[in-house]
Amino acid sequence: MAAAIAFALAGCAVGPDYVRPAMDVPAAYKESGPWKQAQPQQIDSSNWWEVYGDATLNGLIQQANQANQNIRVAEAQYRQARAAGDAARAGFWPTAGISAGVDRSRTNSNGIKVGNSYNAGLQGSWEPDIWGSVRRSVEAGDAGIQASAADLAAARLSIQATLAQDYLQLRITDLLKDLYARTTAAYARSLQLTQSQYAAGVALRSDVALAESQLKTAEAQAIDLQAQRSQLEHAIAILTGKAPSGFNLAALPADTQMLSKMQAGLPPVPAGLPSDLLERRPDIASAERQVAVANANIGVAKSAFFPALTLSASGGFNSASLAQWFDTPSRVWSLGAALAETIFDGGLRRAHSDQAIAVYDAAVAQYKQTVLGGFQEVEDNLATLKVLDQEAIAQNQAVQASQLAERLALSQYRAGTATYLTVVTAQTLSLGNERTLVQLLGRQLLASVALIKAVGGGWDASQLNAEQRGDQHAGQAQNNPQNNTTN
Repeated sequence: MAAAIAFALAGCAVGPDYVRPAMDVPAAYKESGPWKQAQPQQIDSSNWWEVYGDATLNGLIQQANQANQNIRVAEAQYRQARAAGDAARAGFWPTAGISAGVDRSRTNSNGIKVGNSYNAGLQGSWEPDIWGSVRRSVEAGDAGIQASAADLAAARLSIQATLAQDYLQLRITDLLKDLYARTTAAYARSLQLTQSQYAAGVALRSDVALAESQLKTAEAQAIDLQAQRSQLEHAIAILTGKAPSGFNLAALPADTQMLSKMQAGLPPVPAGLPSDLLERRPDIASAERQVAVANANIGVAKSAFFPALTLSASGGFNSASLAQWFDTPSRVWSLGAALAETIFDGGLRRAHSDQAIAVYDAAVAQYKQTVLGGFQEVEDNLATLKVLDQEAIAQNQAVQASQLAERLALSQYRAGTATYLTVVTAQTLSLGNERTLVQLLGRQLLASVALIKAVGGGWDASQLNAEQRGDQHAGQAQNNPQNNTTN
């Protein structure tokens, strides 16, 4: 009878069914602007970094995927979450055990007697999940697995984006080093020109000093770039799981067209729609799954208010003689059912229930804050790319104008119609503009990577479906987490 009642009640589960918290999502991004492609292509989630067309970068990210220690930490935490989910699922099943033993004891019933007792048997017990405590625990465990899987995806995306930014910044440093190499060579020729002019008596000694000072300043700035490159190289080594001492990245080959090639290779990054962000960012998916965990734990807390039914059975043999241990007269067995309910606990269960509801409220707020933060990151990088695109056009024009001014100043100096100070001013302006243009390209590349990361790198929450194992409650509407029972 007790078992029949237990099965009849097994369809009940206290606590609210889960529904995703509602978010007020805008129809479009404020900063998308008319410059964005009308029908952008979806980024390939498996290798989004290939849009930069750099085989070295592709290889480095593959190495990071395999060897980065932060990714390994996230993988271990994911396995831990799966084990916790399996542990929760074990609550559906009865427990069984086996025992055997021998005792020697002295009794004084009907006279003092000393004798042995031999016993062996099987025991089992089962607590039917009448109020859904186990089901809610499994629901929480499954959501926790999905949250951990999203955390793992977020860790991978973060490492990949950081590595891509460091690598691209290193290549920008290579461009700057090449610029300074060409500049110092030009300054060296200018120094030779002033020395020749001074030897011929048509230039001042101050012209030679100015040219020499300009050359040494450029050489010092070029040396400083090596420190930046070394630090970036060390960071890339750590991201790929290697010690900096055993890692080296060859510099870009000298190519006066490399800047133009990299500018032409800037990828157009699709931002999609704001509503897509809820499915494409793993950190948002993780925060949403944590809300599901907290929601299920409310049911676990509320199930403690109801009585617990335990069914037990045992059977075996018990004999005072080893020879008769397994004879039929020595056979023993028992069946039982126990119903237990806590009458007074000083408010402990109420406190646990209130705590679970508060955790749920905090998880909802954290989820909404994560979504808002995601919107901000996308808007920030869209605005940055739009402004940098306009700035790069103006800076290209500034470079062309300063290069022309430099050529004219040198021609006038050779003809004796301008002082060398005019040449120095023109050359300094030209170098500054070219350096700014290279740095602008670096900022554009970093912002494009940041935008790819902000929109999820092509990841999609549907990938979490593989981790969904028997979640019977997700997606059903119960808006108030304080509601008690669902049948």
